[in-house]
Formats: sequence, structure tokens, C-alpha cells
Amino acid sequence: MTFLDEINKIDLKRIKAKIYDAEEADVERVLEKDTFSINDFPVLISPAASGYIEKMAALSKKITLLRFGKTVKLYAPVYISNECVNACSYCGFNINNQIERVTLTLEEVLSEADVLYNLGFRHILLVSGEEKNKVPVKFIAEIAEILSRKFAAVSIEVYPMDTADYDFLLKSGVTGIAVYQETYNREIYKNLHKGPKADFDYRLKTPERAGKAGFREIGLGALLGLSDFRVDMTCVAMHAVWLMKKYWRSQFSISFPRFRNAVGNFKPEVTVSDRALAQLVFALRMIIPDADLVLSTREAPEFRDGMAGIGITRMSAGSKTNPGGYLHPESSLEQFEVADKRLPSEVAEMLVKRDLEPVWKDFDPSFIFNEKI
Repeated sequence: MTFLDEINKIDLKRIKAKIYDAEEADVERVLEKDTFSINDFPVLISPAASGYIEKMAALSKKITLLRFGKTVKLYAPVYISNECVNACSYCGFNINNQIERVTLTLEEVLSEADVLYNLGFRHILLVSGEEKNKVPVKFIAEIAEILSRKFAAVSIEVYPMDTADYDFLLKSGVTGIAVYQETYNREIYKNLHKGPKADFDYRLKTPERAGKAGFREIGLGALLGLSDFRVDMTCVAMHAVWLMKKYWRSQFSISFPRFRNAVGNFKPEVTVSDRALAQLVFALRMIIPDADLVLSTREAPEFRDGMAGIGITRMSAGSKTNPGGYLHPESSLEQFEVADKRLPSEVAEMLVKRDLEPVWKDFDPSFIFNEKI
């Protein structure tokens, strides 16, 4: 049994009906509960619940404090390449976009990582477009093997792979992966993707292959705005709950990327307001207390400041979304516009002022039990 079997049985129209047919009485009934389940999620993210967002925020903050304390983890991405074989309508790296393509050498990737290390980061995310010939598995492994000597966590957000490749990368020093389904609506997914990424089923099963390999962390999410964001986030929540039961040794994180402007001038189907996004975060914290909830520099400083510690437990800071962006900011195309352009030190200072602790490192290899000792 896989989550693909589950999603194939799910009627998205029924999920939508549960969300939009919910009434205030349903919301009040759910909020009276001591604990919450995935069955409560459609009600909690419904338009009817928007009037209860302050109460949801208080519950989310209480749960976050109990599970994570006053900590917010900080990380930063290093973009290896903007070359891609896919033609995704919404992405700046779309193969049909006439842009300068850049793939960093090993030395350039390490130099970019050094910049982040010197800024205090000990959690790094390696990102690339989906072009295996330019960024082969062995190249990623070589990078990870070197960076894992300095960084406590080396995650990847690249093309989906088979379990054997994930096994290889795990042994090379990669500690986690992030893979977003973008949208769980098959028809919309099909219309938006051309190339290998158009294989909805293979992408959906990627977190399971990563779970089988034994990654310490697995990240999920959907690109909010491509479809009905409430339905998509319900599917993300269901996906996370299913995976957490089966691959309980892995820590799961969930991101909330809202569509941002990029080359190609794609216009999203749906606009997601700040209030609606906050409601998603609070609802998800209420039903999945132990997941890291992630907010990137896609979001404006004011919104990120307000969400820190209330539900969000991890943030990127000082991000550059183009290859070579830390040493040469204007050297190549950004994947999307960054809204929060503050320095990492400024983000950390903000957290301290909000009585929160910025965490640059939350793991060490010495924590791993060694049976030989």
C-alpha cells in the first residue's frame, strides 16, 4: 500500500465540499476539542473558520511552544544549477525561457557554501533544476561528502530519484530531502508540466522512496496558487500524516510556498491572502504538532516576523535563488523573487527581539547511536 493508492481513492470534490460547506457551528465544535485529527483539517481551513483565526493562533502558539520551545531553526539554500529539462508553466527555470543557463563547478558550490558557513549557518539546502546530465547524482554526492564535514545538515531539493540513488546519497552525507508535489489535482498538474516532471505518480511516490532509504528528514509542500490552495493543503496534510505513520524514524517538515513572480509571466489561478496562509499554518500545527513548519524568503518580512514561533519553526534567511548568488548576486536568473531580503543576522536579531532563539545547528552526527561502541 502506498499513498498513491490512497490519493487515487480520494474524491477532491468531496474534500472541497467539506471545506466550503463547513459552518461556524462546525468550527466551534472542533475548537472545543482537546486534540485534533486530520478529519478536522477541512473545517479548520474553511472560510467559516476565518473568523476564529485569533483563537487558532493562540492554540497553534501553545502547541508550538510545547513541542519546540522558543526556537526557530535557520537554513539557507545554495543553487547549483538553473538548467532544467522540464517546461513547467510557472517556473523561471522552464527550458523554454530564454535565459542564461549556469551550472556551478564543485569549487564554486563550495565557495558559496563557505559564505553561508561564515554567516553562521550549519544547515544547508542544495537546490538545482531537473537536469541530471548537468547535475548527476555522483556530483551531488561529491558535494555532500565535503559539506557534511562542516555542516550538521545537508539537504537536497533536486529531481526525484530511485531508492538506490537515495541510498547512495545518504551514505555520502545527505541528511534530508524536500520534494513538493506542486498540486495534487491531476488534471491541473498535467496541464502545467511538460517533461519528466509530468509523471504525477513517480513524483508523488518520491517521499516514500526517501523514507525507505532512511533520510533523517523529508520535506513536503504544494505551490499555493496553482489550484484551490485549501484542497491542495488538505492533500499535503493527508500525505504527511500517512508518511509519518509509516516512516516514523524520519522527521517531516511542511512548507507553504506561495507563488511568486518569475520569468515567463505565469499568472496563478488563485491568490492566497496573508490571512488565509496564516490560517493554513495554524490549522496544520494543530493537527500535526511534531512537524517542522517552514516559511521561506518568498514571504514579506512583516508576515514572517508575525508567524515566527506561532506555528512556524524553521525559516530560510538571506537566500539567493540563483546559482552563484552569494558571491555574484547578479550573475544569473533567480528562480523566483525573494521578498525578504534581510541579512541572516537581521533575521536572527528579529527572532531574539520576539523572545525566540535562532538555531543555526540542531543536530550533530555524534547523536547517532553507534552499535560498535
